[in-house]
Amino acid sequence: MAALCRVRHRWKRTNCIQLITRNLTGTFDYDLVVIGGGSGGLACSKEAAQLGQKVAVLDYVEPSVKGTKWGIGGTCVNVGCIPKKLMHQAALLGTALKDAQKYGWQIPGPISHNWSTMAEAVQNHVRSLNWGHRVQLQDKEVKYLNIKGSLVDEHTVKGLTRTGKEVTIMLTAKNIVIATGGRPKYPTHIPGAVEHGITMVHPFGIILFPIWCAGKLTLGCQHPITFSLLCVLQQMAGLVTDYMEAYGTKFSWRSVPKSVDKLSSGALQVTWTDEQTGKDQRDTFDSVLWAIGRAPETKTLGLEKVGVKLNKESGKILVAADESTSVPNIYAFGDIGEGRPELTPTAIKAGKLLARRLAGQTNELMNYDNVATTVFTPLEYGCVGLSEEEAEGRHGKDSIEVYHAFYKPLEFTVAERDASQCYIKVVCKRGGDQRILGLHFTGPNAGEVTQGFAMGFQCGATLTHLKETVGIHPTCAEELTKVNVSKRSGLDATVTGC
Repeated sequence: MAALCRVRHRWKRTNCIQLITRNLTGTFDYDLVVIGGGSGGLACSKEAAQLGQKVAVLDYVEPSVKGTKWGIGGTCVNVGCIPKKLMHQAALLGTALKDAQKYGWQIPGPISHNWSTMAEAVQNHVRSLNWGHRVQLQDKEVKYLNIKGSLVDEHTVKGLTRTGKEVTIMLTAKNIVIATGGRPKYPTHIPGAVEHGITMVHPFGIILFPIWCAGKLTLGCQHPITFSLLCVLQQMAGLVTDYMEAYGTKFSWRSVPKSVDKLSSGALQVTWTDEQTGKDQRDTFDSVLWAIGRAPETKTLGLEKVGVKLNKESGKILVAADESTSVPNIYAFGDIGEGRPELTPTAIKAGKLLARRLAGQTNELMNYDNVATTVFTPLEYGCVGLSEEEAEGRHGKDSIEVYHAFYKPLEFTVAERDASQCYIKVVCKRGGDQRILGLHFTGPNAGEVTQGFAMGFQCGATLTHLKETVGIHPTCAEELTKVNVSKRSGLDATVTGC
């Protein structure tokens, strides 16, 4: 035991001497150390390595409250974008099976869905992506360390590995990048919320998601699911939730949960307060999923100890336009950065640009304006630019013009599906060339539609540009090129023909 203590003491002393020497001489273990192996961190590290930098990535997934862990790739790959879209596809196929019979397809017997089969298939794909990321890092000669990293100073990272016992290692780097993202929050003030609720990942490997996938959770369920929502984009959110309600999702508006209790039957009893009546209500459910936002992964990084400033309210890192923090040589981007969109593609692009700047290849900064996104609810909602409310706030109600249209997708006709929530809105500056400030679309394939039109925002698209674009007939996207009724006019915005 005494010999072991001497070895540990010698290791710590040698490590400290090496650390002091490196800091004094300017010689580092790595050009770049990235803490966080999500989409942004991986993109940054691989780009830096391709530019000749010596790079290490530290990634460690802290087990959730329910004990769940996952592999490298971050939220997007493991419990976000990828499995979300696959579950969305599963839900769309269920609707398509019903539509198919209207189109003449004869489907014998009752149609049912096996949740476990879907979950296993999705998980298998996710695991293949985990493996693929590790192979890519190896191919690009990026050192991958499955350790929990924290800062010692502006050039030093401490890593903690748990291989049966806690072992600490030290790494030095010319530059350090933090890309640790966030984790879903629990409402800890609500009795029973942590003990009986779940967030994004079920403890038994069955993937569950927040409200943007609420419609998918009705798949295979015996009873409607009740959610509480507060909406910002009132009109667009209303269209989406109306559609979801029509397909079996129950919403409890302006309701605040009070407690979650587990009954002897195993069911979960939720008590909530209806803010409109002031009365308490309760019901029982199989599961309670909390979707109240995400908290940045900053608490264990040692940021304040080395002087990295945070937004005290949000807990996110204060960053400049070049992703630099308040400490030289330490950078942060992605979901953990204050004021940054919590979107995978922005983190990937920002990470690549940061790597190029640090390698002296460019001065280009990330442009966070007019980033397109889509909510994969059963009726998809895509948008780019400002909402109507935001445009009014910035420019004044009299300085904007809103063009809109209710349309019916051709594929809805034979299937006799209700299309009353399929809607387009184009928010423009009033007068002049009517520059487009925002574009909003609810309907099939909203992500594909919005992605195409998003490029126009980078080119300063105007309403004239939109109207001069020849549409592809018959598509839903075509309806955007034909929009001509303004809200101000008060005319009926329902599309009635060519």
